[in-house]
Amino acid sequence: MSWIVVNIHRIMILSGVLTMTMVYAALAPEAALRSTFGESVSGPVADIVVRNWGALIALVGAMLIYGARKPAVRPMALTVAGASKAIFVALVLSHGGRFLGYQAGIAVLVDGLWVIVFAAYLLSVRRTPTGNLRAGSTVETV
Repeated sequence: MSWIVVNIHRIMILSGVLTMTMVYAALAPEAALRSTFGESVSGPVADIVVRNWGALIALVGAMLIYGARKPAVRPMALTVAGASKAIFVALVLSHGGRFLGYQAGIAVLVDGLWVIVFAAYLLSVRRTPTGNLRAGSTVETV
C-alpha cells in the first residue's frame, strides 16, 4: 500500500493519459463504438451522445492528471474517476461476455485495476497524517 501512496502522482498521470485516449469517441464516434463494443448506433442523437460520452471520459482523464499535481484535489479526482470506472465495469459486465471480446474487455480489466488502486490509496491516506501538501508532492508515509 505504501508504494501506491508514494507513487500516486505517477499512477494518476498514467491512468489519466490512458483515460484521455477516449477523446477518440468524440472525434470518430462510430469507429470508437465499433472498436470498443463491436457494434454501432446511428443517427444524430447517437452521434451527440457518443461524442459527449467521449468528451466526458477525456475530462475524467484530465482531472486525474490535474489531481496528480494538486494533492488537495486528489481525493475528489480519484473518487470521481473510480466511481465512473466502476460504473462502466458494472454496465459492461451486466451484459455477460457480449462485449468482452472487444476493446471493452481490456477496458474492463484495466479500469477494474484502477478502481482497486484508487480505493487502496484513498483508504491508506485516510489513516496517514498529511502534513503540508503542495503541488507536485506526494503524501509521506509514516
